[in-house]
Amino acid sequence: MSASESNENAIASLKLTVSPNIRQPRPRMASKYLLIWVDASIDQTNKDCQDTLGRLRKTINHVNLCTKPDQCIQVLTKVDNERVFVITSGSLGQYLVPKIHDMPQLDGIYIFCGDKSRHERWAQNWTKIKGVHTNIKEICQAVQSTVEQCDQDSMPMSFITLKEMASTENLNQLEPTFMYTQIFKDILLDMKYDEQAIKQFIAYCRKNNSLSLINIDRFEKEYSSQLAIWWYTFPSNISFMLNYALRTLDADAIITMGFFMCHLHQQTQQLYEQQVKSYNRKPFLVYRGQGLMKSDFEKLQKTTGGLMSFNNFLSTSKTKDVPVNFAQCAATNPDMVSILFIMFIDPCIKSTPFASIKEVSAIESKEEILFSMHTVFRVNTIKQMDNNIQLYEVELQLTSDDDRQLRLLSNRVQKEASGTGWQRLGKLLLKIGQFNKAEELYNVLLQQTSDQGEKQYYYNQLQLVHLNQGNYEKAIWYYRQGLEIQEKTLPTNHPHFANSYNNVGLVYVEMGEYLKALLYYEKALEIKQKTHPANHPSLATSYNNIGLVYYKMVEYPKALSFFEKALEIRQKTLPSININSIIIR
Repeated sequence: MSASESNENAIASLKLTVSPNIRQPRPRMASKYLLIWVDASIDQTNKDCQDTLGRLRKTINHVNLCTKPDQCIQVLTKVDNERVFVITSGSLGQYLVPKIHDMPQLDGIYIFCGDKSRHERWAQNWTKIKGVHTNIKEICQAVQSTVEQCDQDSMPMSFITLKEMASTENLNQLEPTFMYTQIFKDILLDMKYDEQAIKQFIAYCRKNNSLSLINIDRFEKEYSSQLAIWWYTFPSNISFMLNYALRTLDADAIITMGFFMCHLHQQTQQLYEQQVKSYNRKPFLVYRGQGLMKSDFEKLQKTTGGLMSFNNFLSTSKTKDVPVNFAQCAATNPDMVSILFIMFIDPCIKSTPFASIKEVSAIESKEEILFSMHTVFRVNTIKQMDNNIQLYEVELQLTSDDDRQLRLLSNRVQKEASGTGWQRLGKLLLKIGQFNKAEELYNVLLQQTSDQGEKQYYYNQLQLVHLNQGNYEKAIWYYRQGLEIQEKTLPTNHPHFANSYNNVGLVYVEMGEYLKALLYYEKALEIKQKTHPANHPSLATSYNNIGLVYYKMVEYPKALSFFEKALEIRQKTLPSININSIIIR
């Protein structure tokens, strides 16, 4: 059966016995870190307790208070994507630590007690206990360092081997994140953002407690596009939210933070243009230290000579000390390999802007160089450092504007995602079979638009998602929603209705409901007969569709009649074929 007409519009709106309540809820941009404070003496009305809680929330915004160990265990078992830190008193810790230590979502435990030497003796037996402390300031500093290390290690990356680059046809072989972030970046640079986008972000943060109230109020009063880097470096959780969005490829999160990514890129671009002459066209080195999961390190090893991209804004340093420290700290995690990236930068390469941010950063960062998102490097060498099995040096070279392999790769991705705005990304997701991501994106866009034409388009795309997933009833429901919009704007004999009826018929054929399929195919044919000449190829498609339904219903004479009508039109309209030129393989 031909589906050539099935991708244009949405579904017909006869009364269908399908529930309309089928759209999945909009996903929530989760907080990345959770701090659980366990102490039997917690009293939130006490001034000292309030002060301690305030200090903790300056480090991690989401703090959960528990007075009993079992409460902590219950919270931990419900955690999904968050990384969790636990602060517990010494006495409760001796009971609690053995019960929670091996939970994968638990990143670290901190003992808060009055007798340090006593509790250090038993604490040394548990690797996730990061320290025993007698004051809250020490704990906050220790947690902050761990959070910074976790964020450093969770940088989203993509790896493209030489073999994958050589493939000129099948994008499905590429890491999806490489394509997504390239399209994200292109979209962000094309989009126009206004004050409403900032207001929506602020409202989102208030609703979901993504930032502290103090920081939300400050952001609302002070933010401007020229302060994007300042807010990115300010310890407010915004950089963590951005990292989460790009690491998980959460469409809701990326759209919500789109204005900020755009402003961050634009400010980096402006600084690059101001600073580029100061480099005097001389290449230089920058460094980045972090941990890589062993599975990612194996991918990296296979990528020598190929490409890797950092799919977030990339912080690096012109000095080696701090990056080496980050790499060495990652060595304490048995599931990670410590990496020191050594990056060769030619300042004349303009493909991805980078800049020294010491003048605009919220914190002292004399040697920090910030790169815009989706910076692509070629992987030169990978070698161990000083015979240390867990610590590797990886030499990278910033790809040039005329890198042929990267240009061919980028052109392939661009070709598969034509159009404007977020519709480009949706088309790419459908093309490469990422139907769940496509559904998530279109649902977010559908909620955000009031334009009827855009709604009709998103309904149509959602029906394609569910048709490809075999969710036929959902596909029909989305067809129906789109058609309701069409009925308000188009005449009843408009060709778009024929396409919609044809699409419904196609779904019913897949469901095995042939009488319903026949009804819709006949409605499509009726419109085509009124709007097309007698020998139009579209009529042949309808005759063929109806013939296939009769064939499946084992009504062969009727099937033959419609097949013959289709054949007659095609013999008149399609070019003749030389049978002798056909090779049977």
